[in-house]
Amino acid sequence: MHIDPATPFGERVARRLREDEIGWLTTVGPDRTPQPSPVWFLWDGATFLIYSQPGTPKLRNVARTPRASLHLNSDDRGDDIIVLVGDARFDADQPAADQVAAYLAKYRDGIARIGLTPESFATAYRAAIRLTPTALRGH
Repeated sequence: MHIDPATPFGERVARRLREDEIGWLTTVGPDRTPQPSPVWFLWDGATFLIYSQPGTPKLRNVARTPRASLHLNSDDRGDDIIVLVGDARFDADQPAADQVAAYLAKYRDGIARIGLTPESFATAYRAAIRLTPTALRGH
């Protein structure tokens, strides 16, 4: 999937993927019900990196059904919608969060706000999810 920053929509998507701190990862529960979870994410231009605490429902959901989506919050009027749909997987080879400079640059203040250090965050949120989007929609 390619995001074209030469278009107004593509430029807005690229900016928000860089700047937004929260996205909603929606996985599929065992009863096939969508299960949205607020997450921190890092976009590398091809995939999203999301760290999770081990043993969470979202990890079990991804293991069972890899189809997932990431939604960004709308503006106050319900506009500026961005939804990316794709396939998620557990990424056992991903370095710990405190070893990913771009992730720390984006979330260092957030990590401190929740009372953790980069090292304690990396220990608590040691399960990495990699979401590869295949479709983008929004307005």
